Amino acid sequence: MQLSVISPVYRAEKIVEELVRQIIAAVEPLDLKFEIILVEDGGPDNSWQQIELACQKDKRVKGIKLSRNFGQHYAITAGLEASLGEWVVVMDCDLQDRPDEIPKLYQKAQEGYEIVVAQRLSRKDSFIKRMTSKLFYAIFSYLTDTPQDSSVANFGVYHRKVIDAVISMKDRVRAFPMLVQWVGFDKHELAVVHSERASGKSSYTFLTLLSLAFNVIISFSQKPLRLTLQLGLFISGVAILVGVYYLYLFLTGNITVPGYASIILSIWFLSGIIISTMGMIGLYLGRVYDQVKGRPLYIIQEKRNTDEQE
Repeated sequence: MQLSVISPVYRAEKIVEELVRQIIAAVEPLDLKFEIILVEDGGPDNSWQQIELACQKDKRVKGIKLSRNFGQHYAITAGLEASLGEWVVVMDCDLQDRPDEIPKLYQKAQEGYEIVVAQRLSRKDSFIKRMTSKLFYAIFSYLTDTPQDSSVANFGVYHRKVIDAVISMKDRVRAFPMLVQWVGFDKHELAVVHSERASGKSSYTFLTLLSLAFNVIISFSQKPLRLTLQLGLFISGVAILVGVYYLYLFLTGNITVPGYASIILSIWFLSGIIISTMGMIGLYLGRVYDQVKGRPLYIIQEKRNTDEQE
């Protein structure tokens, strides 16, 4: 198998047929042996039935149905582990990632790159989504000390050695672009055309994006802990200086009545810092707890056109 095209599918029953048609039309001229892997992520619509129809029409289309909604990046992981291609394309199912850009990405990879990612210089997303995406990547870059580009997402072509490296990482919190960034390899960014959604709307709400951002930052970086420690040390330093100042005032007879307000404010402020610090440590311990349980990243309910169907 020379090429695998993986797309996680969620609430896309009206898109699946057109998605498969466009992928085949884009990849067939490359004269490669290829497969299309559609991973249905436990959506509430009839996306799986549409995937089954696509599998019946063309054996090059493979279907995987997860037992529930695990999330986009877990569905991508399921597709990666099922893929056989020397090169792997990962793309969203909403046709904002254009299948006709695949040949350009693949041909660029043949110049000696293990990773060629699509750079969306002109995103066709809402203003709020673009701004929240930029904010997330800016914060993530700062907290992880790694450069991140908000114009790059999942869409790209990846060599098998990259995919195997990503699969070997058993992180409970999955974020495909961040995992790819971490494993390294020779990478190139290629500008592509970004389209409007073919149907429906994104399942990522602001709160969903916020939750994902929070989980990814906690999982990929210890810098929040270091910042918390630095804040504690700074407050301790200020407290020592203030203590020395008030000791001087006491010794010189300039303090006669202790201040009730200052004591109460100090207690509330320092208590808040202590609770926040304990909460930050608790979050990291919670991630450790989730990791050591060793539960599977996803559960497959059914398969179509794979070696072992369930």
